[in-house]
Amino acid sequence: MPSHTTRTASLAGVAALSAAVLVPLLPATAAAHGAVFNPVGRVAACYAEGPETPKSQVCKDLVADSGTQPLYDWNEVNIANADGRHQQVIPDGKLCSANREKYRALDWARTDWPATAVATGSFDFRIRVTAPHSGTMTMYITKQGFDPTQPLKWSDLDTTPVATYATTRTATDGYYAFTGNLPARTGRHIVYQVWQRNDSPEAFYSCSDVTFGGATATAATAPTEAKIAAGADQSTVSHAGHGGDEQPPALSADTTTAPDSPLVPALAGAGALTAFAVGSLFLGRRRRTS
Repeated sequence: MPSHTTRTASLAGVAALSAAVLVPLLPATAAAHGAVFNPVGRVAACYAEGPETPKSQVCKDLVADSGTQPLYDWNEVNIANADGRHQQVIPDGKLCSANREKYRALDWARTDWPATAVATGSFDFRIRVTAPHSGTMTMYITKQGFDPTQPLKWSDLDTTPVATYATTRTATDGYYAFTGNLPARTGRHIVYQVWQRNDSPEAFYSCSDVTFGGATATAATAPTEAKIAAGADQSTVSHAGHGGDEQPPALSADTTTAPDSPLVPALAGAGALTAFAVGSLFLGRRRRTS
């Protein structure tokens, strides 16, 4: 008759086997998102200059302060569990970084960030996405009288969005493109993006510097596709995938029918395997006892 210790070890082995079967079946978390390319966001502008050889002083200072990784991860500025509570989870002065230490330099209140020259009226927004997500993208702009030498606060933003766009789980050529309307402004301002998914509590954020009424001292340039490809291996976030990986696709607004999931039958099969193994142990024990 096997000892209590032997039986315990056998059962533990079965549990370990079950865990080994189940772990590969759990859905992976996608870690690819995007950034504003028009008007060019701060992190995208510095990445376009080159993480190893930035040109503008502010981008040089960012690398000196935080290293090159925030730039290689230009498509990651997010909060995983925002769930629409943007003002609750991001304090004043931390809007551009989404209150993430990794991206703290993006919150610097400086007037030398590379900027996009804009004018009052219709504006074509372009968002480069490495994984599209179903949700809502809302673009805000700072109020007239905004002081760019002070950290950005929620109260600095005009409550009326300059654009609202319903994003889907597909994006043409890797971009969301939509038209908004910029109100009358003068001088330097910030366009602030809030992109809230509706298939996950995750949200993304971005600050783009813009100037009204004249050219900017340092013009922002968006990364080229060649630049994106060249730096992908240095990134710690995925540059491929599909939005909605964190939740079943059936929760996506543009998914009309729920696809058959291989997870349920796989789990059932794993459960049957576990039951068979446990039953075999106890059957063997009864036979030896008899």
